[in-house]
Amino acid sequence: MPRFTKTMMGITAGVVLSAGLIGSAAAQQNELFPLMQRWGNVEYEMQGDAQQRAFESLVKEVDALAQRYPDNAHVLTAQGVVLASYAKAKGGLGALDLAKQARKALERAIQIDPQGENGSAYVTLGALYQHAPGWPIAFGDDDKAGELLKRAVEIRPDGIDTNFYYAQYLEDQGQHAEARQYAERAVEGQARKGRASDEALRQEVRQWLARHG
Repeated sequence: MPRFTKTMMGITAGVVLSAGLIGSAAAQQNELFPLMQRWGNVEYEMQGDAQQRAFESLVKEVDALAQRYPDNAHVLTAQGVVLASYAKAKGGLGALDLAKQARKALERAIQIDPQGENGSAYVTLGALYQHAPGWPIAFGDDDKAGELLKRAVEIRPDGIDTNFYYAQYLEDQGQHAEARQYAERAVEGQARKGRASDEALRQEVRQWLARHG
C-alpha cells in the first residue's frame, strides 16, 4: 500500500469548517467549533503516537456529534476531516477503514449541502480520492480527485487550501506549470477569519514552491 501513508502530507491542512449552525448557535459554539480548534492543534502541533492517540479521541467525539446530528452538513464535514486526518497519521492498512468512513461522511455532507461547506468537504474528499489506493484495494481515483478538487476551487477561488490542493494534484499529474500557477494563487489567497490553520498552510505552500522552483 505505497500511496496511503504519511506521504499524504496535509490532506486536511487548512480545511477548517466555515461557521454554521448545528441545530442551534449554542450547539455550534459549544461543541463543534472547540472540537475543530483542537483538531488544528493536533494536526499542526503534535506527531507520532501522541498525535494518533489525540486523533483517536477526537474521532470518538465527532462520531458522537454525528450520531446526534446525522443530517447536519457541518458536523458531517467535521467528521470527514477528523477521520481523514487520523487516516493520514495512522497510515498503512489501518488507514483504509478510516478513509472509507471519511469518504462516506463527506459524500453525505455534499449531498445535504451541494456547496460542501464552502468547498471544504470537496477539498478533503478530493485528497482522499487522490491518495487512497485504487481498486481493488480501495477507492482511489485520480480522475474523480481532479473533479472534486477543481470543484472546490470553483466554489472558493481565493482559498489557500482549495488552490494548494489542486496545485498538488496537478503536480502529481505532471502539469507542472499549471500547478505552480495555482500554488502562487494559494500564497496570495484569502485566509478565513479565525482560521490559524490557513496561515500555517500558506507557509507550507511557500515551502512547496521553493522545492518546486
